[in-house]
Amino acid sequence: MAEASYPEDLKYHAEHDWARIEGDQATFGITWYAQDALGEVVFFDPPEVGTQVSRDQAYAEVESVKAVSDVFAPLSGEIVEVNETLADSPENINADPYGDGWMVKVRLSDPSEVDALMDVAAYRELL
Repeated sequence: MAEASYPEDLKYHAEHDWARIEGDQATFGITWYAQDALGEVVFFDPPEVGTQVSRDQAYAEVESVKAVSDVFAPLSGEIVEVNETLADSPENINADPYGDGWMVKVRLSDPSEVDALMDVAAYRELL
C-alpha cells in the first residue's frame, strides 16, 4: 500500500480522481484517498481506446474486495491509451496510484475545463 500523498503537479476532481496535464493530453487515475477507501483493488474495467469521455461522468469501474465503484472523468476528451498492465496487476492502483496505477490517457476536447479542477491545497481542504 502506498503512503498517503497528493502530488503538487496534478489537478484534482471532487470524486477523488486526478489529472496530469501534458499539452493537449491528460493522464487520469484515482487519488491515494480513493484507493485507500476502496481497499484492495482486484479488477479494473477500462473503456475502449477511442471512447469519448465527459467531465464528471463515469468512464470505468474499479472492483475491490469491498465494492465496485465508478471512476469519474475529471476532464472531457477521447481515450487515446489504456493502462493495459492493470488487467494483470490491478494492485498497482493501490501500490502506486500516481505512477504505475494510472488508468487512461485522454486527448482533451476542452482544455479550459482544467480551470474547474482543484490544485493540491484545495483538494486537501476537501478531504
